[in-house]
Amino acid sequence: MQKSITPLTGLIAAPYTPFHAHGSLNLPVIEKQAVSLVANGVTGAFVCGTTGEGVSLTVAERMQVAERWQQVAGPQLRVVVHVGHTCLADARSLAAHAEKIGARGIGCLSPFFFKPGSVDDLVGFCAEVAAAAPALPFYYYQIPSMTGVSLSAADFLRSAAARIPNLAGVKFTFENLMDFAECLRLEGGRYDIVFGRDEILVAGLALGARGAIGSTYNFLAPIFHEVIAAFEKGDLALAQEKQAAANVIIQIFIRYGGLPAGKAIMKMIGLDCGPTRLPLRTLSEKQEAQLRAELEAAGFFQLCSRA
Repeated sequence: MQKSITPLTGLIAAPYTPFHAHGSLNLPVIEKQAVSLVANGVTGAFVCGTTGEGVSLTVAERMQVAERWQQVAGPQLRVVVHVGHTCLADARSLAAHAEKIGARGIGCLSPFFFKPGSVDDLVGFCAEVAAAAPALPFYYYQIPSMTGVSLSAADFLRSAAARIPNLAGVKFTFENLMDFAECLRLEGGRYDIVFGRDEILVAGLALGARGAIGSTYNFLAPIFHEVIAAFEKGDLALAQEKQAAANVIIQIFIRYGGLPAGKAIMKMIGLDCGPTRLPLRTLSEKQEAQLRAELEAAGFFQLCSRA
């Protein structure tokens, strides 16, 4: 791992990529998203990942989105660019571009059609991607729910240590907390292991997480700041209570389809990020109205981030 790496701490949002109604990029919205994140105490943006529909964008679009985030982020928001792709050459192009524009790091998930059959195969792919941006911290993005690849992240780190000079750590979006804890302990805490499951953040904190990347930090940052503050004060009961309050909203969010619901919620707080791309289906007006009603009943608008 680079000696100069600064760990990702606090809440890091995985931003939604804004589209016009007809589906093209709506880049001017990104500045408004960045302003909202900073105003709500978010410390970074992990762009073009799952929440950002990165795999539904062309390489050129992903570069445009990354450039715009880097242009508007300012000193208070660290931009980490997701560069994962099923095509190694495209992943390398995205990584080189992220370095060129001055991003603060890159993340890369496992290929998810032709999948690596072993940790060594996965490290081999990631090493090629990381080498295209040698000056940037490299994070392996562990997300088996989307890639179907559940190889041990701790084993990945052990194998990658000698093969990826700019290895920084893992964006850990998985429920295997034993593997998460092992990653944190490796080599005396050498690696930056960023927690990626919003709904169990308090569990990640209890195991030692210092930073968290998630989609709901776009619109629920205030309540998650309360989770962290209570935990840091040693009030685990209050931290659990605040986590439970956030999870009431997350359960509604999941019931309405996750990502499409998130885009609808962003519009409700004043940041219209447009539709989702197929095969994801954008919520109908009726569904949006039902979602709003459930959110109001759950107290969302007293808890949410402000645009």
